[in-house]
Amino acid sequence: MEKGKLIEFRINGERRLAVVDRPEGKKDWIVIDSEGSSYKLRQQKIEYEVIGGPYIASQILEFIEDANSYLDPSSLEVAWELLVEEKRTFTSEEMANFLFSVHSSEACYAAYCLLSDDKIYFKKKGEVYEARSPGQVEEIKHQIEIENQRQRDKEVFFNNIHRRIAGEEIKWTEKDCSKLELLEKFVLQPDQNHRNAQDLLKELGQIISPNAAFDFLVSIGWWSPNENLFLKRSSYPINFPKKVLDVASSSLENLPLNFNNERIDLTHLKVYTIDDESTEEIDDGLSVEVLENNIIKLWIHIADPTYLISPGDELDLEARKRSTTLYLPTGTISMFPTELATGPMSLRQGQLCPSLSFGVILDENGAVLDYSINTSFIKPTYRLTYNDVNEILQLGITAEPELAILAKASKQRYCWRKSQGSITIKMPEASIKVKSEDEIIIDLLETSVSRQLVAEMMILAGEVAGDYCKKNNIPVPFRGQPQPELPSEEELLLLPAGPVRSCALRRCMPKGEMATIPYRHSSLGLDYYTQVTSPIRRYTDLLTHFQIKAHLSNQSLPFTLDMMQNILYSVTLSAQEASFVERQTNRYWGLEFLRRNTDQVWQGLVLRWLREDEGLGIILLEELGLELPHYFERSVQLGDHINVQVSRSDPYRDEIRFREVFKDEVEMQKI
Repeated sequence: MEKGKLIEFRINGERRLAVVDRPEGKKDWIVIDSEGSSYKLRQQKIEYEVIGGPYIASQILEFIEDANSYLDPSSLEVAWELLVEEKRTFTSEEMANFLFSVHSSEACYAAYCLLSDDKIYFKKKGEVYEARSPGQVEEIKHQIEIENQRQRDKEVFFNNIHRRIAGEEIKWTEKDCSKLELLEKFVLQPDQNHRNAQDLLKELGQIISPNAAFDFLVSIGWWSPNENLFLKRSSYPINFPKKVLDVASSSLENLPLNFNNERIDLTHLKVYTIDDESTEEIDDGLSVEVLENNIIKLWIHIADPTYLISPGDELDLEARKRSTTLYLPTGTISMFPTELATGPMSLRQGQLCPSLSFGVILDENGAVLDYSINTSFIKPTYRLTYNDVNEILQLGITAEPELAILAKASKQRYCWRKSQGSITIKMPEASIKVKSEDEIIIDLLETSVSRQLVAEMMILAGEVAGDYCKKNNIPVPFRGQPQPELPSEEELLLLPAGPVRSCALRRCMPKGEMATIPYRHSSLGLDYYTQVTSPIRRYTDLLTHFQIKAHLSNQSLPFTLDMMQNILYSVTLSAQEASFVERQTNRYWGLEFLRRNTDQVWQGLVLRWLREDEGLGIILLEELGLELPHYFERSVQLGDHINVQVSRSDPYRDEIRFREVFKDEVEMQKI
């Protein structure tokens, strides 16, 4: 190169014109720009050499101004349309002549700038350029439009974020939602690769961590401060697909007006449905019928949702996927669409309801003497709560003698099952309800006559159904439990009576199992048993309904043994996942309740040891029915009572710490 040569080079991608001043060593050149700044360059760094010259640095700005007068990117599109068919290469000088009909150094440089910046119409091949094909141009334009749309969506998203943080109500766009879902996945599955979510957090000015993503989603109201991450991490569907809702809507519009002749009419019986006050899916009712010679026949009526669904249809497959109704402190997520589950599928007071009815006669000891199973229709007479029944029985109200008969029968059944080896473990149980974000209520579910009454009748129906299916070789989900190895009587007597002793027994109990072949259920004391009393909210019960109903009608069973085994495998996994979600959600809200009540002193019972050598054990908060870990800083015995106060509770981390409060401190706090 010669002194005075005008060249272009780049600094951080930005064009810079400079004049060559002198060589520097063997390979470098000193160049000076329009501001008088000097740079040392190698030949390879030079992008373009302007024709003509020589130039001085003071001429650079005028040269740029003259060159800019030629810059019109739209002219390239016109040139491409004229040259695309020629299929030849062009230099920037030739393009200047074609575009501007001049060959000046300023025009040639302008043509070079247009071509080098162009990403659509021409591509560089060595030192020359050639026109892209129409197909290539179309694809590039398409990609540019996609990128431009992405940038527009990004601007809308960030604008919506700023407005939401400022307190405005925002209707999130579909693109907004997809971005926020990236952050959701980062929180829910932190071990996976989340580059896009991390980049988004960086752009939002947030710390790049799952906790920061969670806090951000809460700050914009996308999630609540107590979002159920256990449910979101699970595969349990929160919402029903549109096609399922459409089927449910159609079913509601086309309810059968008449039931088939195979159903027996039991509307003459007084039917009691007994549940918690909040229960909306009413799936069982009880009746008493007095036969000749004062023989008592007990009736257990179970709601029959199968009159609205068929094996393999949309409702059935959706219920199979869900496996169970999910009962959470924040509310219920039904196995069937709510309008069906709480409507025509339920046993509604005063309405004609299809049911599967189990009529049972007991002997004087409480064993099953005779039974029948029928499809029927009933008309529930009373919708009672457990408290209602307790009160009626305590007051001895003679207008409802059937309840006293049912209570007596339930005691007979309990004693009979006890004689058959049943094992009853009574532990305090908490009922946690979240009325609102600000109100958490924890009640103890007390053992009562009414709850025992209903439980025994449901077990009785399960025994009868199991016996019927066993005798008729009907494959259903039989439930069983291996015989436990219990502590000796002497060992148990060393433990304090009550929860401590019950807890020790509970730890010895093997898990219940489910199979298509009947086997003994040790803790119930029954040889055959299948759950059949909750077909609206437990899919395995629904399977048993399908099978028994088909057999009663002398029809082919909808599910063969192999089919039943395959279905049970998937349903069992789904049910286990649902149970985990319920258990963890209850624990979360239990810890959240304690976090909000750190000033409260609770009475704890030393229940069992986890690692006695480290002083780590489980205490039972007797007022709440919650079992939680605690490190003891002094020597205690199982069954001891201690007063504790929460020192730290982090529901999301599943952490709880207590400190023991001694008697004098408790007295001071009362003052």
